[in-house]
Amino acid sequence: LGSMPMSVRKAIEAVTLEPGDVVALNDPYEGGTHLPDVTLVSAVHVEGRPFFYVANRAHHADIGGMSAGSMPLSTEIFQEGLRIPPIKLYERGRLNASVMRLILANVRTPVEREGDLTAQLAANRTGERRLREMVAKYGVEEVAVSMRELHAYAERMVRARLAAIPDGDYTAEDYLDDDGITDAPVPIRVTIRIRGDSATVDFTGSAPQTRGNVNAVYAITLSAVYYVFRAITGGDIPANAGVLAPITVIAPEGTVVNAVFPAPVAAGNVETSQRLVDVLLKALAPALPDVIPAASSGTMNNLTLGGIDPRTGAPFAYYETIAGGMGASPQGDGDSGVHTHMTNSLNTPIEALEYALPVRVRRYGLRAGSGGRGRHRGGDGIIREIEFLTDADVAILSERRRFAPYGLHGGEPGQPGENILISDGVERRLPGKVNLRVKKGDVISIRTPGGGGWGPPSER
Repeated sequence: LGSMPMSVRKAIEAVTLEPGDVVALNDPYEGGTHLPDVTLVSAVHVEGRPFFYVANRAHHADIGGMSAGSMPLSTEIFQEGLRIPPIKLYERGRLNASVMRLILANVRTPVEREGDLTAQLAANRTGERRLREMVAKYGVEEVAVSMRELHAYAERMVRARLAAIPDGDYTAEDYLDDDGITDAPVPIRVTIRIRGDSATVDFTGSAPQTRGNVNAVYAITLSAVYYVFRAITGGDIPANAGVLAPITVIAPEGTVVNAVFPAPVAAGNVETSQRLVDVLLKALAPALPDVIPAASSGTMNNLTLGGIDPRTGAPFAYYETIAGGMGASPQGDGDSGVHTHMTNSLNTPIEALEYALPVRVRRYGLRAGSGGRGRHRGGDGIIREIEFLTDADVAILSERRRFAPYGLHGGEPGQPGENILISDGVERRLPGKVNLRVKKGDVISIRTPGGGGWGPPSER
């Protein structure tokens, strides 16, 4: 979500927003993040000109492409789904039916997609209405001044935090397991240069962009930096672009942290973003030993599935993320079975899942003992097992299957995750990133990583 300002900027550059217009976009090379994330942008006009902008983003469970759920093991972005450059979905308050038909013709679940896009429109309209109410109550200049002050306040808070960190160069390295196409690890390196109340975050030395889909566009890297520095600042800091004002981000083009067209990027948003946070926190750990936690699970454990529902004869597509262990901190143990850092996903209730899809959840619980030992213990991951009641296509995008979540200050790493296919009673270990066809009765078992420990276990 920290990449939203870039989406709004691209929409403004691409089209002239008239009253009632709503721009849709998802193209990672035109202000998006990855294709399933569709952003709607609209303008609030005051006295005949656009004065404010409203935007929201939703992850759609399918946006077309070579596999159900639009998270395939792709080697170019064309395989990942429908690319939507900034284009007017609504013009002067009226639906552009041709654009909507084009979108719905390219997805597996058009009724669901239309409903989600309509819900996004309602969210934008609500934002527009509330801004108009503020303008009516306080006046446009007062509202604009208040917004600018919120930006300035966020900048002041971050500058004060940076000024409290000793000047120096703080360097770290971490790895993605692989890119899903080859087995080669993918290094991400960062040097954070603190000078007074400003910082430079330099990712020079990170891997070149990969054939597989772990590439992150610049907006994702910027969002990870935003998240980390807002988190270490703490307090009631406003969520706006002022956070990044004191920070210069260097992300060389053509690398895994700033991929260029037509690199595939499906996992960059959901997996590489996590590793970006891990490496940033690792770099800051020596400077802020009483603040920075050990590594959390470091993956969203993305599971997508689709096929034909035998109950209805209609296509289905489903996407979920599965939580893991939180890294322990200087203050205490990490939580178990939670999403941490670059995620905002909620748990899907089992009853709702089994009602909507031809699947049965066989097991869903904590993966006891998977958290790293330490003075403070890392949180445990999760075991989630899903049985298929019909043949289906499955895609898994996961990380921390090879490189475990690190511990800090003598704490032990969390256990790496595992992906298992159980077919005819036989277990088979799956890669961290895989597309496969399962048959009726097969079970997919996702065993997520635990968080790293903090401090020596002997001091517990």
